[in-house]
Order: sequence, then C-alpha cells, then structure tokens
Amino acid sequence: MRWIEIQLGGESKLGGLFKRVFYSMTPPENLVTNGSVDIYGRTADKSTTGGWKASKFIIVNEVAERMAFYAIAVNMVAYLVREMHQSLPDAATHVNNWIGAAFMLTILGAFLANAYLGRYLNIVIFTLIYSLGMIMLTLSAAIDNLRPPPCAGKQCPQATAKQTTFLYTSLALIALGTGGIKPCVSSFGADQFDEADEKEAQKKYSFFNWFFFAINMGMLMGITLMVYVEVKMGWVWGFGVPMVSTVTSVLVLVSGAPVYRYQKATGSALTRFVQVVVAAWRNHWKGVRVVRVEELYEVKTRESVIVGARKLGHTSQYSFLDKAAVITGLHDPQNTSNWRLCTVTQVEELKSFIRVLPIWASTIALSISFAQLSTFFITQSTTMDRKLGNHFLIPPGSVTVFAALNGLLLVPLYESIVVPILRGITGHRRGITSLQRIGVGLFISIFAMASAAIIESKRQHNHNSLEMTVFWLLPQFFLMGSAEVFTYVGQLEFFYDEATDGTRSLSSAMFLSEIGIGSWLSTALVKIIEKVTGGVEKGWLRNSLNESRLDKFYCVLCAINAVNFVGYVFVAMVYRGRDESHANDAKVVDGGSVV
Repeated sequence: MRWIEIQLGGESKLGGLFKRVFYSMTPPENLVTNGSVDIYGRTADKSTTGGWKASKFIIVNEVAERMAFYAIAVNMVAYLVREMHQSLPDAATHVNNWIGAAFMLTILGAFLANAYLGRYLNIVIFTLIYSLGMIMLTLSAAIDNLRPPPCAGKQCPQATAKQTTFLYTSLALIALGTGGIKPCVSSFGADQFDEADEKEAQKKYSFFNWFFFAINMGMLMGITLMVYVEVKMGWVWGFGVPMVSTVTSVLVLVSGAPVYRYQKATGSALTRFVQVVVAAWRNHWKGVRVVRVEELYEVKTRESVIVGARKLGHTSQYSFLDKAAVITGLHDPQNTSNWRLCTVTQVEELKSFIRVLPIWASTIALSISFAQLSTFFITQSTTMDRKLGNHFLIPPGSVTVFAALNGLLLVPLYESIVVPILRGITGHRRGITSLQRIGVGLFISIFAMASAAIIESKRQHNHNSLEMTVFWLLPQFFLMGSAEVFTYVGQLEFFYDEATDGTRSLSSAMFLSEIGIGSWLSTALVKIIEKVTGGVEKGWLRNSLNESRLDKFYCVLCAINAVNFVGYVFVAMVYRGRDESHANDAKVVDGGSVV
C-alpha cells in the first residue's frame, strides 16, 4: 500500500488552487522501474499504460510522417523544375541540401526534448510545425500567384523573390518538423517498455523492428500512391493528401495520451557535458588525481541530480573525466557549482556519449551509399524499360519501391523465423547483438554496390538500354534495402540501449544525423570525382548517363564500404559498453596528499 500524489498543472497544484491525494493499492510489481510516469504524474502502472496499447499510436504517427516526407522528397525536384522553373542541377542540389538539413536538425530537436519539452510534447509541437509547412506547400501548388507563369515556348519566367521565399519557408518548416520529430519518436516508443521487465524488454526490441516496418510502409505509400496521385490529379492533390494525413496524425498521437508512459525532461545534456570537461580540467590543473573511486562525489538521494534520470555506476573508461567528481578540501558539495564539482552520474553520462562515437563514425560511410537510392539509382531507371504489363509505366520516382518492399517483407520474416532460430543457437534474446546486426548490414552494402556496378556496366554495353527492363535494378535495390533493414534497426537498438536516461533523444539524433551527413558527403564525392576525372564533359559523371562511367563511381562506393566494414569490425571488437566497464578501486589525492 502507498500514498501517491497526483500532480496537476505540472506541479502538485492546478492554477495554484487544487491538489488531491489518493490512496493506491497498485501492487509494486505492476509499477515501472525506469522512471516513467503516467499522464497524471504518477509512477506508470504496467497494466494500464505503455506496451503495445500505447506504441500503436506512435507507429501510426510515424507512417503518416514518413509518407508525407517521401511524397515530397521524390516529387520536389520535378516540382522545382516544372513549376518554379529551376534548372535540373540546381533543383537536385536544393533537394539534397533540404534532406540533409532535415536530418541534421534532429540534433536541435533532441536538445529541446531533453532540455525543456520532453519527448511527447516535442513530437506534438513539431508535428504541428510540420503540418503548417505542408499547408503552405499545398497553397504554393494551389495559388497561381505563388508560382511563376507557365513557360511560353522556351521562355520560362523565373520565380520572384516572394514566390521562392514562400516555397522555401514551407520546406524549412517541414525540415524543422522532421528534425523535431525523428529523434524523439523511436525513443518515445521504446519508453513504453520497461527494460527491467524481461517480457517488456523483449517487446521493446520487437517494437524497433515494427517501427522500421512503419517507416517502410510510409515510404512505400509516399513513393507509389502519392506519386500516382500527383501524376494523375496534379500537384495540389499530390501535396494535399499527405498534408491531411499529417494533420490527422497529430489527432491520432494525442488520442493515445492517457495510455502513454512519459519521461521527464532532464535538462540540457550538452551543458552537463561541458560542465564535466571544465570541472575535470580545473581539478587537473590543481594536481588532483583519482585513486579511490569510493571518494568520488554522488548525491545520497535515491534519484540522481539530473531530473528524471536514474543514478549511474562508475566505469573505468576515460578516467580523466573522473577528476570532475573529486571532492577536495576546497569543495562543499552542497554549495559548489556544477562547473567545479560534478556527480558520478553526470560524469558517466558524458562517458556513455563518448563511448558510442567510434561506432557512430564507422557507420557514416553507409549513408553515402543510401543517398544513391534517391539519385543515381532513379536516374538509371529513366534510361530503361519501365513497362509493367502492356498498359502501366512505372514512374521513375517509384522504382525505390523495390527497397521499401524489401523492408516490409524482411521484418516479419526476421521477427518470426530468423530471431527464434538465432536465439536457439546463440542464446542471445535478440538472436544476435545490435553491433552484430549493424555489421551484417555493412557487409551486405559491399555487395549492393558491387551489384550496382555490374548491372550498370551491362546497361552501358547494351546497344539500346531502353530495351533492358528496369527489373535488372532489383538486385541492387534488394541488397541495399537488406543492408538498411539490418543496419538501421541495429542502430535503433544500440543507440537506445547505450544512451542514459538524459541522452536518449540526443543519442537517436546522432545516428539520424548520419543520413544528412551522408547526403552532403555524397554531393561532395560527386564533385570531387567530376573534378578529378575530367568534369561533366569528359569525366565519369557526365550530363548524359549513357556517356558516363557510373559503374566506376559505384566501384568507388563499393571500395569505401569494404574499407569501412573492416574499420567497423575493429571498432566493434574493442567496444566496451556500459555494462562491460568495471570500476577500479582508488584513492583521491589532492596535490599529492591523501584527502
């Protein structure tokens, strides 16, 4: 039996007037242990909150957001060229930069979620921003004054500054919305499962697979249904339908509020990181060194000083940072600034973040290959026979359906067949570890680009590539989709598990930023190869694909993936997670004397 105070209005009062306390007889085993609370601020009850009853709302929201994003991504180049009268290279560059910015903005979204808003409120607010951007984009397509006049022969009037500003503002809002939603939605879904409960922990890993399934479902609808709507009914419908679905997704998400489990905002993790570094350097210059870890500072309360975060045990890695938690004769722990003295939990939070950086860096190269799915892979399809039967022509933007379908097919098969088999062999509850799963994806990506090089070489040697069916591209799409299934879900699992309570959104933003970095690196690599091999007139990548040597470019990507895989294997083998790091006994010495 226990007394619980229901917090109304953020504190224990509603408008400073009301407070009620009620008697709860919830058995302790029904309460979560990860610090999550329900909508009333009480410790969440497993029987009435979280689990699949809550995560289904989150998955629906993700399907709608991804459908809208991909509907724009595959159509925007055509819209900029046909309606805004931009050149093809400029339009492609603008879209690549927009996609890159959308995923880099996930860092901002993660910061706001961790520091101020919490994951749920962050998703709601940024979905509304996303919806506003979609409304503006639809208006751009619907109102003639927001677009330049149609071309008259070869004379195409340029868009005015106001027209361009209106369009770019809408795209900026969509990118900002994406940046706020993406780092929170997978973590918020995983928050619905208590990792201390074996049954719920198993369901959490299944959630990551089905969350990826939702991404591919949204992508599939965006690149097929929405492309078809745009082709048959025009731009207003092509942008209007995903706009309506995005607005509806907000209502769906909010309707699940009574059954969600919420994690409180923990404050700015980036500020805490800087505090640890500053405090460690202060003590280092004073001659302080760590000899006994038991003397390091930690609060005596049940919870850590980081709001909503559990305490973390000491680990032996990156011991220099431990100096930030050393109590010297000059410190009164209760009245000392965090810029001079930090708790062990705060130090370990930074260690956990640093620990995953090598894994993050060794998977960026794969994002360069992923970027080809929406660029050169599609360009190849425009030079091939895209007929499906006698009456249907596959739109170029829809050929990426091969990769999306792969994700939709592999996730159920992996969950229902592969995982149980691997579990029986390895004894691991997920069959293989998240690092092994990422490694499998990186390994497959080598063969994906090798396949692309071989098929492109065959296409170039075909006297009439228009007689060569687009289904020859199926192997490279299938293999790249398989690489994504393993790598993306492995990253979801890894970055969530290794993150602390106060850095989960930031950790999700880290691996999502790889997509943006990969998009920009792909553009940079194209520019470098153009310059080194003779430019757009004589080089590997020319204005005409039939005169280019795209197969050699794919060989370069294949080599990059191979080298990257070797580097990743080394990094993964030496990686020590939080649970594998052990503390060493020591004494704290200040200026050479024992404290």
